[in-house]
Amino acid sequence: MSGAGRPGDGTNAPFVPRRGRLVASVLAVLTLVIFLLVAIFVPERFHLVDRLGFFLIGLGVAGLLSRYMTIRAVPRADGLLVRNLGPQQVVPWEDIEAVRFSDGMPWVRLDLADGDDMAVMAIQRADGSGSLVQAQRLSDLVGAHQR
Repeated sequence: MSGAGRPGDGTNAPFVPRRGRLVASVLAVLTLVIFLLVAIFVPERFHLVDRLGFFLIGLGVAGLLSRYMTIRAVPRADGLLVRNLGPQQVVPWEDIEAVRFSDGMPWVRLDLADGDDMAVMAIQRADGSGSLVQAQRLSDLVGAHQR
């Protein structure tokens, strides 16, 4: 393996979205606060169960937003651990044929050996020019592991 992957060089650092993570965090907190305030200040005709329901709805929405905060891709010896909104999975390095991130794509896509492709939401266009650097780093990692 050429220079890629040496300890301490940052090559194997996890990929995490920056802007999307911040937005999801702020929205989760705001959702909890707003639904808590609604639960407290609704008119008297609403009972305790109704108030609890309002808060639980806010808690559910915040929970969904918190899932967005856990999006990441982690380079490992056996492959790339990808955690999007659904279940996480490890994609073996040898199964990745290409890393695509062309204009208009919201996040990186991996072309896989079985003909499928997979989104890697951890590298998002919303993060600006830094996302191009991260996409190149992922591409370099794939290349280094396939040598």
